[in-house]
Amino acid sequence: MRNNDVMYKAGQEEAIILKILAAADPKDTRHCVRILSTFKHRNHLCLVLESLHMNLREVLDSFGRNIGLNLTAVRTYAKQLFISLKHLKECGVLHCDIKPDNVLVNKAKIDLKLCDFGTSMFAGRNEITPYLVSRFYRAPEVILGLPYDHPMDIWSVGCSLYELYSGKVLFPGRSNNDMLRLHMELKGPFPKKMLRKGAFADQHFDQVQNFHATEEDPVTKRSVKRLLVNIKQKSISTIVRGSYGVDRKMLAYFKDLLERTLVLDPDKRITVSQALAHPFILGLNKRH
Repeated sequence: MRNNDVMYKAGQEEAIILKILAAADPKDTRHCVRILSTFKHRNHLCLVLESLHMNLREVLDSFGRNIGLNLTAVRTYAKQLFISLKHLKECGVLHCDIKPDNVLVNKAKIDLKLCDFGTSMFAGRNEITPYLVSRFYRAPEVILGLPYDHPMDIWSVGCSLYELYSGKVLFPGRSNNDMLRLHMELKGPFPKKMLRKGAFADQHFDQVQNFHATEEDPVTKRSVKRLLVNIKQKSISTIVRGSYGVDRKMLAYFKDLLERTLVLDPDKRITVSQALAHPFILGLNKRH
């Protein structure tokens, strides 16, 4: 950790969370990176973690650049990610930064571990902030300034799974405002209750809940707001395409799982227990 009070305190918090996760998983089956020890060196706090091979961003770059990984690999990784989220939930921990870069795999690239708990926190201690989680994987409730909980991590996993399968970022927004536009393009308008209760909703929506896109004026280079009434629609079905030889039934299950992880309303998003019981996660086990 960098040698300052803020980073030292954050490092201590990360070490506490990692130790709690490890203690609750004595057989090391819950897919969270293991902490081995901590020490201080010239006033820097150092965390010693188990050694793993590469992260999923590197796996994508090496084996699926711009085309993604095969559906069987995505399913294997998805199951392990949801097992790690179940463990986090049982321990009362929010990861707050799930993305392919923060998931490590072993040398065989079969087993994964969720890593980088540097921004993680215990559920219930969360302050409303619009910049939690890396932007492309940031859930809408965070951007709108609503209370957030475990569904926030489910959303990030959904974004990551799409990226693993397609090789493309699902929501490559330039700002929080642009992220909301992309969310609505794929999932339709926000529930009115989310816009009524969101602490930051008025930065993006007017009093009658019309969305205003923030854009740069090409001449003055200043930010201007433009009313967007008709937001063009996409769908999971149209953006998730099957490649040659893909199992059509499993692909349909995968699309359904994505739909459920990417529900705008966190109260209606799939839970981790429901995800682990989903046909996409169970499907291949039933056939072999």
